[in-house]
Amino acid sequence: MSEKDETVEFIEEKPEKPKDKKSSIGVKDFLTGSILTTESVSKQFPYILFLAFLAFFYIGNRYRYEKLFKKEKKLQIEVRNLRAESITTASKLMFISKQSEVARICEERGLGLKESVVPPKKLK
Repeated sequence: MSEKDETVEFIEEKPEKPKDKKSSIGVKDFLTGSILTTESVSKQFPYILFLAFLAFFYIGNRYRYEKLFKKEKKLQIEVRNLRAESITTASKLMFISKQSEVARICEERGLGLKESVVPPKKLK
């Protein structure tokens, strides 16, 4: 027999870890906060912080959007009211500036102004 035939290869087997009470995570661990001390959660802590940051960012963004939306609606109503007021004021001004209304207002206030019956002449 040669040396190659006599050597026996050994395969190392990893022994199975016995399950202890601390490896299983239960509701009690979650409620007491001891779940945060486990190794699997400790490794994921930066990711959990990142997710919490994103959640706060999304919540803040939503509140900001709602605030801007309410302000926009309020401004739209104000613009609508101002537009109506502008149209009303322009209508009143056009009514008051008619020649007959100007003559009536002058009579009411007693300004002593009279309407000219002679048309204006063009100077050469």
